[in-house]
Amino acid sequence: NKPQSHFKFKAKSCSNNGSNRFGKSKLAIDLASYFPIEIINADSMQVYSGLDVLTNKVTSQEQKGVPHHLLGTINPSVEFTAKDFRDSVFPIISDIWSRNRLPVIVGGTNYYIQALVSPFLLDDSVEDPESNCLSDSQEDEQPDLEVEFMGEDYDCAYNHLKDIDPVAANRIHPNNDRKINQYLNLYERFGVIPSKLLQERTVENWGQVDNSRYDFCFLCVNASLSTMDPFVNKRVDHMVDAGLLKEVFDIYTLDADYTKGLRQAIGVREFEPFLRLYILEHQKPCDESYVQTLKDQTLELNIQHIMDSSDNNEQKAILTEAIENVKLNTRRLVRRQRRRLNRLQMLFGWNIHYVDATKSIISGSDDLWAVEVVKPSAGIIKSFLTGESSTE
Repeated sequence: NKPQSHFKFKAKSCSNNGSNRFGKSKLAIDLASYFPIEIINADSMQVYSGLDVLTNKVTSQEQKGVPHHLLGTINPSVEFTAKDFRDSVFPIISDIWSRNRLPVIVGGTNYYIQALVSPFLLDDSVEDPESNCLSDSQEDEQPDLEVEFMGEDYDCAYNHLKDIDPVAANRIHPNNDRKINQYLNLYERFGVIPSKLLQERTVENWGQVDNSRYDFCFLCVNASLSTMDPFVNKRVDHMVDAGLLKEVFDIYTLDADYTKGLRQAIGVREFEPFLRLYILEHQKPCDESYVQTLKDQTLELNIQHIMDSSDNNEQKAILTEAIENVKLNTRRLVRRQRRRLNRLQMLFGWNIHYVDATKSIISGSDDLWAVEVVKPSAGIIKSFLTGESSTE
């Protein structure tokens, strides 16, 4: 039987990374054989057009006719915030309900899903807490005590923010250097955690399931870290072979801002040193017109030549390091998202149903995936829709 609209909402969240490494989209598409679903993308990088290989967007063929929303529809140069996502998704959900179908939210960007869960969102009115809360303070007359926290390891800055203020960290993208730096500077300058400078009621309630607009069923495709790590490494190698670097080069500009839009994605900034050297190695002026000329050439052949070269030249060393950094940062993101989901359970009361995909990932068997992942997930959703206890 088709699920009725009064069941309201089913949100599928996953602890895996934003590039959809561990089967979130595959599971949602497979569940369409059980339920009349439509998929709403909640991956903060897949919402942008471009970089299809890097962000691991499902192809039209892989979608198998299942409707997808907010997949590659946003201009890559703009910043698509949690508020933007929330405001875009509301009418999509209503439209899906109106056709007696079930909306499924798919993606690892948990602060997007939090924006849907809670009616309390830190809106634009408090997006700049310093200007809203401290505009009349005598500190405005003080020199700007800008402290640079990012350094080479921007992951450390996000972890530092997460340690001092998990609420603030939970609502921004881990690669949003600008916002991370702003929050850390607020803490350094005023000695108050950023979320305390925001609306108390908003901070207290944002993300709480009992304050939710909808009824939710949370699913998480999970696997052991010992399985995830080599899977990530192989996946990155596959992406490089599939043309990842050409995608990054296509959006490359000198002195690009890596804190906004699609350039926040893991796999973009890591290649900047190589691409800059690649241009300089051709002994031409390093300007935008020449960059475009190089983009029109066959980059893949040059990359393959560099990787296959027996010489340990600077280009090969920097390219190899960039690929390893993509793998490292992706593995870190996997761990970060696992910890974030654990906090959503403990602090915000999310009842997350974990489905273990370890065996199916190791085996690569579609039959095992269907038995170990798809069937239990379908049972969980059916129980959610009928109000019965799941036996899975």
